[in-house]
Amino acid sequence: MASLTQLLSERGRIRELEPIAVVDIGSNSVRLVIYEGAVRAPTPLFNEKVLCGLGRTVATSNRLSEEGVTRALAALTRFHAVVRNMGVKNVRAIATAAVREADNGADFIARGEQALGVAIEVLSGEKEAELAAGGIIMGFVDPDGVAGDLGGGSLELIDIAAGKLSEATTLPLGGLRLIDTTKGRLDKAAALAEQHVGNVAWLKRGKGRRFYAVGGTWRSLAKMYMEQTGYPLRVMHGFTVPARAVIAFCEQIVKAKKLSALAGVGEVSKARRDVLPYGAAVLASVLKRMEPSEVVFSVFGIREGLLYSLLRAEEKAKDPLLSFCEDYARLRSRSAEHAIELCEWTDVLFKTAGLEENADERRLRYAACLLSDIGWRAHPDYRGEQSLTVIAHAGLGGIDHIGRIYLALSVYFRHAGQGESHGEHLSGRLKTLVSKRVLNRARIVGAAVRVAHMLSIGMPSIIDITPLTVEGDTLVLRIPPPFAGLDGERLRRRLEMLAGLLDKRAAVVLEM
Repeated sequence: MASLTQLLSERGRIRELEPIAVVDIGSNSVRLVIYEGAVRAPTPLFNEKVLCGLGRTVATSNRLSEEGVTRALAALTRFHAVVRNMGVKNVRAIATAAVREADNGADFIARGEQALGVAIEVLSGEKEAELAAGGIIMGFVDPDGVAGDLGGGSLELIDIAAGKLSEATTLPLGGLRLIDTTKGRLDKAAALAEQHVGNVAWLKRGKGRRFYAVGGTWRSLAKMYMEQTGYPLRVMHGFTVPARAVIAFCEQIVKAKKLSALAGVGEVSKARRDVLPYGAAVLASVLKRMEPSEVVFSVFGIREGLLYSLLRAEEKAKDPLLSFCEDYARLRSRSAEHAIELCEWTDVLFKTAGLEENADERRLRYAACLLSDIGWRAHPDYRGEQSLTVIAHAGLGGIDHIGRIYLALSVYFRHAGQGESHGEHLSGRLKTLVSKRVLNRARIVGAAVRVAHMLSIGMPSIIDITPLTVEGDTLVLRIPPPFAGLDGERLRRRLEMLAGLLDKRAAVVLEM
């Protein structure tokens, strides 16, 4: 296992970041995202999308839609003003399938560069696939499977293993292209998708692995699925569904006589609804051909892939989850140093208590420690539920939904104890999504952090010399003379609560 110092960056350092803007000119939408900086866990400062439909008629006319061009140029003009007023000097712009294929694509690029004030790179299909793969690598830890990035004009399929791209194919199966090519015939579009996907021989190597779904249309499908199934955590990144369930859901949408009659369609923007059945047909074809174990939805795509390509090697090597949590601790905790001390303090507890954990479970425990005090400014009665809500919906990368819920519940229990706090009680619904082991570990970590904070009052350089260990059938907290005065009734009650979770007795030893 990597050491704590390897997982976390140098203590005491707050990075000075230079904002970077990425303009993504797609076949359907034109988007500007301004990131806080080019780092392993990027945080968007600004995000705006305009659905322009540039590629709506490219398949049949070989030209970008005139209405789409007008809207896109207006969006680029505004984006130029936004980055100028925000003082962003590093601006990258890319264009994808529709622009590279249209006869008037070069003319649009010339006008677009004038409106935006920077050069626009027209991506090849291969480069687009490479950046999509980079986005998945940016957003997940050691991804292994096939990524599919569905845009308005094309579908990029990429095999990712061991952090590298091994196969890539671009198919003419974007939603707008299918509508244009088939003149709105969904049955023909489904047959076309089956034909093109069926010709991708290497896709069968994805059997039993994961399929990473990228693109606004597929995220809209996931929103509908969440609504239909009553899924309580409305976060898209890392949302994972068995492949068989996704195929059945896609077929339901394709066969529906009236999309507006389906449950959950209200979660989809009206501008997306036209392409939704076509995106469902393509996804069903890919999953039937590939036979993956599950589908993982991602909000990271070519924009994040572009950002990833700009990172230094040492930044790429960082853990995206712990990188985010450490920065968040420095911004929101009373003491980030204390949060880091908690990681090492609970190391000793877990080791002496015989609580086995794999590398991923350990990094999740560290993340919970780093986030444990971010809610300290809230009213004491609401810190538990408010912290849970913030963490459950935070822009975390490198984590699945089970891990996300574990983090949220750990910090919830840190504030609420083993009972319930005030609020909407999202905690109760999230508990139903995790195993008993995950829930028990969240309770233990939360209870341990409660002990630590009662002893240290959230300040550094106290718990690092007041070890908490399991000795035989007793959970022992040792307090040296300089901190003997911090002993008290509430501290001992919290220690007893933690001991109960470990099936141990509790003892405080005041050292002489």
